Amino acid sequence: MVSLLLLLAISLASLTSQDHLKSPNSLHLAIQDNFPDPAFIKVGDTFYAFATTNGKQNVPVAISEDFTNWEITGEDALPDVPSWSGGSIWAPDVVQLADGSFVMYMSAQSLEDGSKHCVGTAISASPNGPYIPVDTPLACPLDQGGAIDPAGFQDIDGTQWVVYKVDGNSLGGGGPCGNRDLSHATPIMLQQVSSDNGVDLIGDPQEILDRGKYDGPLIEAPSLVRTAEGVYILFFSSNCYNGPLYDTSYATSTNGVHGPYTKSSKPLLLTGDNKKQLQSPGGLDVGTDGVNVVFHSDLKPSNADVRQMWTGQLVIQGSKVQIQ
Repeated sequence: MVSLLLLLAISLASLTSQDHLKSPNSLHLAIQDNFPDPAFIKVGDTFYAFATTNGKQNVPVAISEDFTNWEITGEDALPDVPSWSGGSIWAPDVVQLADGSFVMYMSAQSLEDGSKHCVGTAISASPNGPYIPVDTPLACPLDQGGAIDPAGFQDIDGTQWVVYKVDGNSLGGGGPCGNRDLSHATPIMLQQVSSDNGVDLIGDPQEILDRGKYDGPLIEAPSLVRTAEGVYILFFSSNCYNGPLYDTSYATSTNGVHGPYTKSSKPLLLTGDNKKQLQSPGGLDVGTDGVNVVFHSDLKPSNADVRQMWTGQLVIQGSKVQIQ
């Protein structure tokens, strides 16, 4: 009888442990230190998260075995910046290719115009690096304001894609995030890349979303996932990152990765709209499972000096998304 009870207890514990990553849980403050624009990848049983530069590391790294308890390693996933860049690495994202290697997509300051960023790539044999930068940027439309916030995506047919934002508001104009008169476009672009190396471009980029009347001066921070039912969900943030209107929203397509994408009727996350009292929640990155997500929220209201990493899990029903 004792052995039977022990086996039952072990079985229940194992089930509970596995369900932790499959069933929705409450939003969780995972990293209390500054860890902005987070993205993550799961390799084996380990989760790796990456963030915008903290002034010490170009790309800080955190690891977790359960998606709840995280440790910042102190390592730099990108010790050397690309040759075309002056540094200032923003919003990295990492994907694993079919051959087991890893590609990092990141935004980096342009040497040609230090007021703007471009999207670059770097490669590694290990998920936590070191990543070796590629000498040519993936997207660098300086005349449109540059490009930031890349995120990789592999479709069900094996094609590889990158979504990113044209950083039009960097052209200036005053007001929140430099686009008060809304004269500069900030579209989300979709670019196909080689499935072999995740770097070589295939065709031209395509605009798949732009801001609307409720998005303020910009939209940014795209992250793309496909559900088992074939719905493509494009997560993004809108309004200015250092103000209370910054949010996380999403748009959906039932007609393939190219869209058209239809925005949801309300944002997914807003300042103060839940028990956690999040502040300017944005920069959400969704895992390939379409369940686990990370995002950042300000430590203090309307103060982006410390943006903490939170974890959550999605509940997706058709084209409707909730987060818990």
